[in-house]
Amino acid sequence: MSPLLKVEGLSKFYGQRIGCADVSFDLYPGEVMGIVGESGSGKSTLLNCMAGHLPPDAGRVLFDTRADGMRDTVTMSEPERRMLGRTDWAFVHQHARDGLRMNVSAGGNVGERLMAVGARHYGDIRDQAIDWLGRVEIAEDRIDDRPRQFSGGMQQRLQIARNLVTGPRLVFMDEPTGGLDVSVQARLLDLLRGLVREMGLSAIIVTHDLAVVRLLADRLMVMKDGHVVETGLTDQVLDDPQHAYSQLLVSSVLQV
Repeated sequence: MSPLLKVEGLSKFYGQRIGCADVSFDLYPGEVMGIVGESGSGKSTLLNCMAGHLPPDAGRVLFDTRADGMRDTVTMSEPERRMLGRTDWAFVHQHARDGLRMNVSAGGNVGERLMAVGARHYGDIRDQAIDWLGRVEIAEDRIDDRPRQFSGGMQQRLQIARNLVTGPRLVFMDEPTGGLDVSVQARLLDLLRGLVREMGLSAIIVTHDLAVVRLLADRLMVMKDGHVVETGLTDQVLDDPQHAYSQLLVSSVLQV
């Protein structure tokens, strides 16, 4: 099986400070990669460089496009990257308001993504919106409500529906359960796990919560000071961490 995504030597610097340095890995179809580390470790910088939100200073992000095979998204034109973000890629923000149109109805938020890929029939768009709201456990009678009328957990579920309705092949997730109550987190994680399996999604998840990657990720990268210090199968890294920093992360969770 060929990789869906190949990251090669990706680096980003903020003056003298390292954002991320010389990060390389392959991601395969249907695989979920978790990236963990404390605040400032470089995980969000890495994610945003991969997703095209930040220009890296070095390296390549090669994606297996449907038409042209592996292409370096770093050197793509801005229109090409935007199209990729509407079709094969999706990005779930930590704060749902960053990924939603707060003044547009719930159904409109989902419908906009469909229209961005060419859907035009109002009835079909509304039917798909209703279907996806149901899949993320939002009642049909809330379709015309605006996101600001929803709880934080409902807003995050709506953002997920908006992102997944077009069937992307790769989803970037930045702390998808961050800032939510524990019970809401658990419900959202169950939902995400089900959708990932059902749709065969490839995903890259950045989080400081090891329970999130334990549940969702097949493989795990541990970052410190912009560098990847350990990588491997998720259970292997969490149950038998080899690097001192990974051991510290795991032990600090166990001691809470």
